[in-house]
Amino acid sequence: MDKVLEKLIESFPDLKNSIPEMIKAYEDILSCYDHGGKLLLCGNGGSASDCEHIAGELLKGFTLKRKLPRAMRDKFIKQGADETFADNLQGALPAISLVNQTAFSTAFLNDVNPWFVFAQQVYGLGKEGDVLLGISTSGNSKNIINAAIVAKQKKMRVIVLTGKDGGKLAAVSDIAIRVPAGETYRVQEYHLPVYHALCEMIERHYWKEEALGIL
Repeated sequence: MDKVLEKLIESFPDLKNSIPEMIKAYEDILSCYDHGGKLLLCGNGGSASDCEHIAGELLKGFTLKRKLPRAMRDKFIKQGADETFADNLQGALPAISLVNQTAFSTAFLNDVNPWFVFAQQVYGLGKEGDVLLGISTSGNSKNIINAAIVAKQKKMRVIVLTGKDGGKLAAVSDIAIRVPAGETYRVQEYHLPVYHALCEMIERHYWKEEALGIL
C-alpha cells in the first residue's frame, strides 16, 4: 500500500491531503470484500465513465494477472474442462456499475422519478456490509445524494469522490475523498489517479503472492 501511495504523491503531489481518506476508503472496501460484500458505483457523465472504469479494474486483472487458485482449476477439470480452461479466467472482485442498466434506467426515468434512478438500484441490490461509491465532481448531484441516503438506511458504507469542497454529498457519506480542484474537468483529472491507486492497493492485498512474484 505504501509504495502505491508514494508513487501517487510523486506523480500528483497536490493529492497529499487526500491520502488519509483514501486509506480509510481502502480499509472499508477490504472489509466489505472480506465479509462477502460488493461495491456499487454511481456517477453522471464523465463520472459515469469512471464508474465503468473502476468496475472493470476490479472484475479482472488490473496490474496483475490474478491466476485462479489450484483448487478452482481442479474443480473445472473435474467438471470436464481441459487444463487451459482456467487460463482464460482471472480472479475477480464484485463491483457493479449502476450506470449501465439501460432498460431499467429508461423505464424508471420515464415511469417514476429520474432523481431516484440510482437510489432504486441501491435499494434493490444493496445489503448490509456493501459499499456504495458515488462520484460527483460538484458533490451536489441529487441522484447520488439520494442513493447515499438509501445506502445509509441499508447499513452500507458510503464513500464519495468529489471536488475540493465536498458539496452536500460529504454530509451524507462516511468517507469523502476531496481532490484539490473545483472545475469539472480538473476534478476528473484528479479522480482517475485516485481510483487507480485504490484499485491497485486492493488488488495487491488479495493477490499478495502474485504481486511479490512468488507465483
